[in-house]
Amino acid sequence: MDCCVCTTMPLILRPPRNTICGACYEGVRTIINMMNGFESEKAKTITSPVDSPVSWRNSSKTLDDCIRLCSEQIEQFNQQKQDLVFLRGFLAAFKEQIHTDILISPGNHGPPIPAHKSVLAARSEIFKNMLECDECKAAPTCNTITIPDLNHEELESLLEFLYSGTLPLEKLEKHVYALSQAADKYIIPHLLKYCERFLLNSLSTCNAFETLEVADSCSNQNLKETAFNFLVKNIEFMVSSPKFEAFVHRCPHLTVQLVSRAFMNGSK
Repeated sequence: MDCCVCTTMPLILRPPRNTICGACYEGVRTIINMMNGFESEKAKTITSPVDSPVSWRNSSKTLDDCIRLCSEQIEQFNQQKQDLVFLRGFLAAFKEQIHTDILISPGNHGPPIPAHKSVLAARSEIFKNMLECDECKAAPTCNTITIPDLNHEELESLLEFLYSGTLPLEKLEKHVYALSQAADKYIIPHLLKYCERFLLNSLSTCNAFETLEVADSCSNQNLKETAFNFLVKNIEFMVSSPKFEAFVHRCPHLTVQLVSRAFMNGSK
């Protein structure tokens, strides 16, 4: 008997009869591990053999549990995909400028970007307060606000995130520092956490000083401590890098903290 995957292979590539290919083997092993996991959980619920005349080691029932769990996970995954497709309608409204009612201008005098007041207000308390201020309500022709901290590309990435909840990796990598500071200033917690995860996963000798700097400016203690620990661990290399002198001039208070930590770490 051949496994289902093997029967789809050209005859010359098939393994000997009554053997199983790597993909099917991994699938079977996963199912067995799941069954063992169910059995372990059920065994924990047994207080004594007398209380449980029926053995929990009923492989048929355990396999049914695995199939049921897999079906539930597949159904949940499909539902999440449908929800994502549904929510992408907001991004389409932004990109296609459907019924936009406000212009957002970047700080470098670049072209304004059409957006929707309702989306801005829903995503940020600061934007909500800006749009509800007396001056905006009293002037119906005033349909433009300016975000002085961001250039046109950064502003476009910020708005794309507000509409979709995500960003392409290349945009996030390019604008992560500006987006982190905007998320902190305009109180967008989801974006702040999104940037934090990226910075933690990409921390290296190439960006450690910049990461520490943005963590300090955003009062992100977790990111700040991680960056400090990384820099202390690699202190000999970091102080000899060309970026160190510029960092000293930009952030003397962080430099003092870094040197103090490195000294204390070396004296242990």
